[in-house]
Amino acid sequence: MTIESAQIQRAIKLAERRTGLNWSVFVGDLGAEPRTEALARHGALGPAAAESVLVAVDPAQRKLEIVTGARARKRLDDRSCALAAASMAGTFAVRDLDGGIARGILALVEHVRRG
Repeated sequence: MTIESAQIQRAIKLAERRTGLNWSVFVGDLGAEPRTEALARHGALGPAAAESVLVAVDPAQRKLEIVTGARARKRLDDRSCALAAASMAGTFAVRDLDGGIARGILALVEHVRRG
């Protein structure tokens, strides 16, 4: 699914400017193994994957995955991703998918260590 939300696009642009990392969002079917599918989508970013963060959301399954590349992971740890995921899940519960994703990205940005 193409992300057409201006709110999400603004969050991605801000995240890229502030962190120097590549950010992407996928919203759609993550299949029977959401983590595996999210990892495959992240890997499909090619050489850029190492410095990329992917936020993958499957609204139908109520699944959220945050995947960080090897270099991105050195600057954004699992604990920070878990905190942002919890924040996003709370916003999704009130049916604000775009707002939840955008706020989650901005929360992640606050936790990225300078590289």
